[in-house]
Amino acid sequence: MFPFTADVAHAMGGSGAGGGDPTQQFIGLLPLVAMFAIFYFLLIRPQQKKAKEHKAMLEALKKGDEVITSAGMIGRVTALAEDVVTVEVAPDVKIRFQRNAIASVKK
Repeated sequence: MFPFTADVAHAMGGSGAGGGDPTQQFIGLLPLVAMFAIFYFLLIRPQQKKAKEHKAMLEALKKGDEVITSAGMIGRVTALAEDVVTVEVAPDVKIRFQRNAIASVKK
């Protein structure tokens, strides 16, 4: 039924799932370790640093700061609560935002 002989099938099977040189196994893992290191230093670490800086900026907000929201609205902080910031965007026009909707503080 199959045109293969036992010798050909045995040759195609390759080595079994056993032993091998531990050095060779370690060398096989090096590209994965290198990829993780690259992702960590180029993507994960800078993102964590930026999140930490944003959190510190939100904690340092005070009345009178001129802020830009994540929606692009610019205004001056008039009141602060636990998680709500009231921003005056025009004379007598005040809008309440969640604190983490503040993208940056203008200098």
